[in-house]
Amino acid sequence: MVPATAECSGVGCAFETLAGVRFNRSESPMNEGSLKAPERHNIPWEDPNWLDPVQLDAELRRVFDLCHTCRRCFNLCESFPRLFDLIDESPTGELDEVKSDQFGPVIEACTLCDMCFMTKCPYVPPHEWNIDFPHLMLRARAAEVKKGESNWTARQLAEMDRNGRLAGAVAPLANWGTRRTNKLTRPLLEKTLGIDRDAELPKFAGKTLMKRARKQKHAPNSAAPAFGKRKAVLFATCFVNFNKPETGEAALAVLNKLGIETKVDYPGCCGMPFLEQAELDRVAEQARTVAAALRPLIDAGYDVITPTASCGLMFKFEWPLIVPGDENVKALSKATFDIDEYVVDVAKKHGLPDGLKPIEGGVTVHLACHARAQNVGAKAADMLRLIPGQKVDIIERCAGHGGTFGVLKETRVCATKVGTPAFRTALKTNNAHLVSDCPLAASHLVAGTQELARSKGETANVRVPEHPIELLAAAYGLQG
Repeated sequence: MVPATAECSGVGCAFETLAGVRFNRSESPMNEGSLKAPERHNIPWEDPNWLDPVQLDAELRRVFDLCHTCRRCFNLCESFPRLFDLIDESPTGELDEVKSDQFGPVIEACTLCDMCFMTKCPYVPPHEWNIDFPHLMLRARAAEVKKGESNWTARQLAEMDRNGRLAGAVAPLANWGTRRTNKLTRPLLEKTLGIDRDAELPKFAGKTLMKRARKQKHAPNSAAPAFGKRKAVLFATCFVNFNKPETGEAALAVLNKLGIETKVDYPGCCGMPFLEQAELDRVAEQARTVAAALRPLIDAGYDVITPTASCGLMFKFEWPLIVPGDENVKALSKATFDIDEYVVDVAKKHGLPDGLKPIEGGVTVHLACHARAQNVGAKAADMLRLIPGQKVDIIERCAGHGGTFGVLKETRVCATKVGTPAFRTALKTNNAHLVSDCPLAASHLVAGTQELARSKGETANVRVPEHPIELLAAAYGLQG
């Protein structure tokens, strides 16, 4: 593969990419293979040049050309195969013959999972080539939003707080209408809104976690090693608050068992759904509002615990890049723990109370992409391995769901394709429990594993999607 401008010798090729980046193939690129941690730059979303069509197109071509010469990410998601197919099928087999109006499917297929940035790409900052593929796709989507080309249904699904309040008020009716087996409503939703009739949709709770928590006592276990040494506020998250309060109740029960003084708070959604729709002004608004609301608790010494991986990623990493000057956001970033990460930290520093018993049937742990992107290790698996004698298997592949990606008819086929290797692993282990820190990924995995089993004439032992903290609560006898 030789880019547009090349000078070749017997040793190697010195060449210039379409965007003007010059390097020599016979030389090792700066920092490639180094042990330095990836660095991310602030997102200059308020800079007019960020959405300038000429500058954006030049950057897309620069990065796409470099990705084309590397191809290390060919098996991560659908964005890269689509890009490479575009190039390979061009007359020259190079990017120079690919028109910019053909980039749409590549941009569409990115789910902002960050795995290319965190686990594959050797050219992320501080490398001089400065590649951040997910944030470039975010930039391209923001340009589409500016031109009015966003998906209406996806934007409505992103209104998590509004949808949760409205649907929760009529939860039985809402759950009936969105049930996958409903032959009356699901074809209608597909025809009118483009929601795939076979996609699993979240159920809504009649009583939110916040309402339930007000009626429950949260007394820390005075016999636990960590008693009196830590205190935490559980950020309810939109999904746990409106869709699955049981996960939050399990987290509270475990934290209390560990001797942690706890509170529950939910000032509003973390804004990840808005980020996926490239509505960065909405993300910035949520960041400032939520961080300001949680700041008094942080100043009072509370750790902030997120039971959903995407929220932890937003608090720790995305918000500081979107509103870098906000002191409340900086404080929240430093105070935030994923729930699994927090339990492992308590176990390491203080120890756990006795009483853990193995979960029968074994556990398959899906390492959610947004948990992996936090760069803290496989904490969900580490936490469940604290249970003596517990069988734990791991899925370290993307589930393919990606927010609305696994819901909309136009993208669900791709979501299923990306998730199929994970389905196969789940069916191979065939444990009774499948857990993930991403609730949508867990639901997508369970449904995909069951469908794969049916297609092969086999039986999948897993029946319902679960969160790792729910199994730890069960191991302590705190929940069934």
